[in-house]
Amino acid sequence: MQFKVESRIGVVAPPERLWSFIADLASWDQWNPVETGVSGAVGYGGAVTLTERIPGLTERAVTAKVSDWTPNSQLVWIEKRGFLFTVARFYEIEPLGPENCILANGVIYSGLRGELAFDKQKKAIKPAVVAISEALKAAAEG
Repeated sequence: MQFKVESRIGVVAPPERLWSFIADLASWDQWNPVETGVSGAVGYGGAVTLTERIPGLTERAVTAKVSDWTPNSQLVWIEKRGFLFTVARFYEIEPLGPENCILANGVIYSGLRGELAFDKQKKAIKPAVVAISEALKAAAEG
């Protein structure tokens, strides 16, 4: 089973501008209120490390692998959290016109233990992904 939490928001900026913030992992501390200390490589199989600070949950170190990416469109990484638990983290950009788009970001929990973790964390996760969307929108439009 899979459990998804997603935020979608309209952004008045071209997809390339949004992508410039997403692809520059080292600059995430400047705009991302939840995922900080990000380092790694945007590319298939690239490693990503960060500190996840979701209000109401314990701060945790994350080590993940990029599973999919398309410049100006999407970044997805996968974190294995044990034998029966995987988390996919995604950022997606959907162009609406040359100067505006929809930004989506979210988390997909899968596996038996993923269901248990989702049940415990879902109330904290939604505000966190919304905060990320709003912060990235503000940075791109600023």
